[in-house]
Amino acid sequence: MTVLITVWGASPGVGKSTLCAGLSQWLSGSKLRVDHFREEEVLTRPQFAAVAQEFKATGRVEPGTLIAATARFVDAVVASGDDVVITDALMPFVPTLLSMGHGEESIDAFMTDLTEVLARVRPVMVFLDGNAESALSRAATREGKQWLDWYVGKLAGYEVRPPVTDVASAVTYLLRERAVTLGAVRRNGWGLVVIERADERSPDEVLQVAQRGLRPWLGRTATQG
Repeated sequence: MTVLITVWGASPGVGKSTLCAGLSQWLSGSKLRVDHFREEEVLTRPQFAAVAQEFKATGRVEPGTLIAATARFVDAVVASGDDVVITDALMPFVPTLLSMGHGEESIDAFMTDLTEVLARVRPVMVFLDGNAESALSRAATREGKQWLDWYVGKLAGYEVRPPVTDVASAVTYLLRERAVTLGAVRRNGWGLVVIERADERSPDEVLQVAQRGLRPWLGRTATQG
């Protein structure tokens, strides 16, 4: 069965994309067939075309659209014969649902449906935990101050609770996003690897912790890497 590794984190800037690249290189080097689904590809992968079109037309994406897109994605994964798919900030779509004003009860119902759709793959989340304020600062250093203004403005325009008006309230919201995401994953029995203090670790150390945590879900070939 294909293993679906979905990488999320406590905040932008915590190192998700760097870890995804490291995991892809590691697993490909272990002779596994790996598909690295980058964050921006949700707008270009054909299975998610309806998601991109709906968001462009309305600024929203309905839960049913996400479920249907995921079903097409699973069909494609199974047909590909890949051993591992690594997704960067894709599933379980909790931030998307929070941005549309969905509460935890609605998100739990969605997660039940999503987990059923993913039954033909083996989902495991790698969650990079850490200090959201520090991670945002790191992202702003990398992307420029205008990025932080853009990010806060983006959250402020959504229906998130608590509302976001500045960096401090963005950090408060991210704490809620973290709690809802981890809670939903745990309640639905997904594999879960939490990397604590990811914002304080080097990329190599984060990768090593992820490798150790993922070995129970991966085959013998990967465990030898």
